Amino acid sequence: MTSHARYAAPAEVPAPVVPSRPAERWLARLAFLLAATATVVVLVVGVLVGVVLLAVMAGGMAAGLAGAWWFLTHRGLWRWLAGALMVLAPLAVAALLAGNRQIRVVVVLALLWTGALAAGRRALAASSTVAGPVEYEQPAPRHPFLIMNPFSGGGKVERFALDERARSLGAEVVLLGGPGETDVADLARNAVSDGADLLGVAGGDGTQARVAAVAAELGVPFLVISAGTRNHFALDLGLDREDPATCLRALDDGVEVRVDLGRVGDRTFVNNASFGAYAAVVQSEAYRDDKVRTALTMLPDLLVGHRGPRLRLLTGGTVRTAPQAVLVSNNPYGSDDIAGLGRRPRLDGGVLGVLAVRVRGAVDAAGLVRGRRWAAESLTAVTATEAVVDADVPVLPVGIDGEAVLLPTPVRCTIQPAALRVRVPRDRPGVPPPRPELDWVRLRRLALSTGRR
Repeated sequence: MTSHARYAAPAEVPAPVVPSRPAERWLARLAFLLAATATVVVLVVGVLVGVVLLAVMAGGMAAGLAGAWWFLTHRGLWRWLAGALMVLAPLAVAALLAGNRQIRVVVVLALLWTGALAAGRRALAASSTVAGPVEYEQPAPRHPFLIMNPFSGGGKVERFALDERARSLGAEVVLLGGPGETDVADLARNAVSDGADLLGVAGGDGTQARVAAVAAELGVPFLVISAGTRNHFALDLGLDREDPATCLRALDDGVEVRVDLGRVGDRTFVNNASFGAYAAVVQSEAYRDDKVRTALTMLPDLLVGHRGPRLRLLTGGTVRTAPQAVLVSNNPYGSDDIAGLGRRPRLDGGVLGVLAVRVRGAVDAAGLVRGRRWAAESLTAVTATEAVVDADVPVLPVGIDGEAVLLPTPVRCTIQPAALRVRVPRDRPGVPPPRPELDWVRLRRLALSTGRR
């Protein structure tokens, strides 16, 4: 089969070194100027107001972070006392500043640092761009087959009349429902046997993953319709999550992109597989009915009570013992995302993103809040083509794209590069460039450069 790419170079080819532009150099210099001004303000405040006041401010912020940690790791009276500390500590700091007429100083500092960070990230953005996926021109499908869950996303299928719109474009549509659970994988296989040349899903990421596995195996293109609740897969494909009907434009005016699929045990995932604390919470029968209450009830035992399986992560040359949570994703999430809640800059990098978290107290928790650079002791973040999660139990709870399953240990996760052909609308919102990690060393080189190679 011959296809023609519209743009982009192969992922393995490094981007050329491009001389910096004057605007980027001046933004880098502005970032250092604002940061230096903020530092001077802190020093002046320290002289005029006193070191004691600054120490009390730092202590109040630390108390707030400690309160948040104790809130997550205790129950009953201690939890509510910690919650009160978490709320009252910042208020006490604000009251102290107001009493000493320093609120304006805090506002000035916040504005200076916000400006410094914004200028620094903007200056580094040009050298941190990620090429979009290769788009392939392919004929429109003649017999598309779409599976739609009318209950997903609070009833988006009915609200946007997705089934009627799809049928008007020549698609065969099956609505899930009725007694018993439908095996969507068998439904998709039978459709291809009957002549379907495209499989699509309007539903949650778990359903998307099961049908995507069949599409990859049988070599037919796959259509994602963002009718789920969170639609992480659709988000990272650059689709419109607010109006799922726009995804149907791919049927008559679309292109194909090739994306990777993750594999955990004998299951496929499009987003991630989670182990440890999050997987245990998802596994609970009460989680579906009350997610917040279930998580708050279980977290104390999972984080500090050493309840649940004792995990061991092996990936490449890295061995991580006793992490409380492990997240293995189909391509890594953004550099500031340690929970797998944000975007993945691309889905065709051919690697897994592996995050392992071990939090032993409020200090580690504070480091995680501040980001990866501050969480070296409690966070492992690597990329790999294979990750193995072992445990001291024969069967391990795993959350696969938000669905709870049990898999025999050890659990092996792998990546399947370019395994899935995804048909997407030619015109779509797209994936915004990832926010670059603020590297002050690179920023300094840029600020001091003259723009030549």
